[in-house]
Amino acid sequence: MNRKNIYPAETSTQSFGQLSVNTVTQLGYKPITDAKVTIKKATPGNETVDILTTNQLGRTVTIDLETPPLEYSLEPNNPKPYSEYNIEISAENFEPVKIAGSQILPNELALQDVGMIPLVETSSIKIKNQQQEVLVIGPHTLYGEYPPKIPESEVKEDVENSFIVLEKPVVPSIIIVHDGTPDDTTAPNFFVPFTSYIKNVASSEIYSTWPESTIQANILAILSFTLNRIYTEWYRGKGKNFNITSSTAYDHKFIFGRNIYKNISNIVDQIFVNYLSRPGIIQPILTQYCDGVQVTCPNWMTQWGSKYRGDLGENPIEILRYFYGEDMFINTAEKVTGIPESFPGYNLTVGSTGAPVRTIQRQLNAISNNYPAIPKLRVDGVYGSKTKDAVEEFQKAFLLPITGIVDYPTWYKISDIFVAVTRLAELA
Repeated sequence: MNRKNIYPAETSTQSFGQLSVNTVTQLGYKPITDAKVTIKKATPGNETVDILTTNQLGRTVTIDLETPPLEYSLEPNNPKPYSEYNIEISAENFEPVKIAGSQILPNELALQDVGMIPLVETSSIKIKNQQQEVLVIGPHTLYGEYPPKIPESEVKEDVENSFIVLEKPVVPSIIIVHDGTPDDTTAPNFFVPFTSYIKNVASSEIYSTWPESTIQANILAILSFTLNRIYTEWYRGKGKNFNITSSTAYDHKFIFGRNIYKNISNIVDQIFVNYLSRPGIIQPILTQYCDGVQVTCPNWMTQWGSKYRGDLGENPIEILRYFYGEDMFINTAEKVTGIPESFPGYNLTVGSTGAPVRTIQRQLNAISNNYPAIPKLRVDGVYGSKTKDAVEEFQKAFLLPITGIVDYPTWYKISDIFVAVTRLAELA
């Protein structure tokens, strides 16, 4: 298509997006302090833009980076709406990491997480991997060319009418992603935290510059599709050792190692236990969609169409019902697997007492071993000022709204990080 590599000679004003890089150990989720992060333009010259150093949280400061104009991401068939930057990360005693093509959109904060591996030690000599590969981030699905989805029934009737291992839909803690088509035996499998997977897919499938209601509607469709694959054991039932693929022909686009966007991350944290259902149907609906421009898909949601519905002020369920019908409803999974305890059903704040407070205090103490800025707490089940301070430090460290209140997103983020630092995550 001739829309690529078409850029105006100049624009009246320069647009900017933001980037923050977060470095942790691949095992144990420990922040890496004093890592050197070099940001370069993804151009033939590969010019260095900035050199940053990570703080005690393993995170760099947030920097502004040049991007194309905002308008490019608000209409189809425009030039590339995001800029690409190459990132090189090095730290003492760790293998260096190179990322090519981190995508920066105007007016949005891109979060680039980096897991680093310790250097191999042989005879007291630390050896670097001479075959280090560059992690290449492929083009966004709305800009690049990917295979269209293969149509499927939105409800798996044979599953609905037969014995199902799962009595009700549940949210897994870990999802196994096959990075290729279902029958590609050479493709690797990635074990990905469920919320991280949804954030990755949403950042790969839609633009974070779109209306919030549009982003919510698309995330709900992604959640429902994914939970249908989990609930029906679609690939497991075919003898596969994974839950879902990264192929757009069969599932969603998942790009290993890509950056996500903070606004998308925040929305996923708020709604990740929701899915779409129809009356009388137990399983989450397999909500397929397409872009609506390069590929048309009658009776499915179109991504660009959902953007325009959001522009009109429609809320998420109105957008979804416009495409999928008036009998579509938002449902909630009753259980999140692989976490120590479920959200108690109410916010924890100063004055709260009981077992849920003790759970949070205990988990924050474990997390503080890796993140010492979070103060140690007495596990007494009383939510006092010291617990509030610890919660605020946690929220600051993990880019949550700093309220000092353990709401739904904070509860599950604490659970996620607790599982990561104590290595209790399910891997199957």
